[in-house]
Amino acid sequence: MRLARVSKDGKTGLAAKIDGETKVVWDADLADLDAQVAGGKMAAAGATAAAGDTVDDASLTFLPPVAKPPKIICLGLNYRDHAEESGLGIPEFPVLFGRFASSLIGHGAPIILPKVSEQLDWEAELVVVLSKGGKNIAEADALDHVAGYSVFNDASIRDYQLRTPQWTAGKNFDDTGAFGPWLVTPDEVPAGAAGLKIECRVNGEVMQSSNTGNLIFTVANTIHLLSTFMTLEAGDVIVMGTPGGVGVARDPQVWMKAGDVCEVEIEGIGLLKNTVVAE
Repeated sequence: MRLARVSKDGKTGLAAKIDGETKVVWDADLADLDAQVAGGKMAAAGATAAAGDTVDDASLTFLPPVAKPPKIICLGLNYRDHAEESGLGIPEFPVLFGRFASSLIGHGAPIILPKVSEQLDWEAELVVVLSKGGKNIAEADALDHVAGYSVFNDASIRDYQLRTPQWTAGKNFDDTGAFGPWLVTPDEVPAGAAGLKIECRVNGEVMQSSNTGNLIFTVANTIHLLSTFMTLEAGDVIVMGTPGGVGVARDPQVWMKAGDVCEVEIEGIGLLKNTVVAE
């Protein structure tokens, strides 16, 4: 099952992708995937959406799959090649930082290059949305807590990120957390979304190309480790880290500019596309 929050002509709806066709039911309550996930009603909502009107994706505005998750937990340095290019070593425990919902945008929305910086970088990432929470979740049971997977571009303002040892500022500029378009249920992909090609392209040029099988901390391992020190909740979002090839690590460094088109694609999950616009 593939679901998306969409809007058109002032209406909000829930979309389902069925056999290559997009169906939509225009019902704002149904489209509240935060509530559907938290209430364990995502499958029922998807079945309703699947009986909706057939629409052309190009006519829709895609919103972030979930709008106000209880937590957005991001992993840094979770691919060996990215940890090595960053010069920060291979982590023995997940490197964690938070994003906030105010930074989220959907597929097709502009990523904003802020006035205060020119150092806008890309980061292709796999997203996990939890269907249920818990504390001290066994790794063997962790994948039973996954509602679905999506695509994320953890666009980062590098000079702000590196002003302090904690990365919060550079990771939370408005309109930099591109997310979507689809939330894909676990039955559509391999266990833990492992073994999927992940790629970032800027203006058609491949900047990152890797495989989710190269994660240092897997989805199951990450859910388990997070739950040892915090109570996870239904609707929590976990952003699983980026592979090597980011702009800050290149020589010379490369930054996204106004007018650039950034695409993040994960095999079997979807294509997230955003254009950079100057503030």
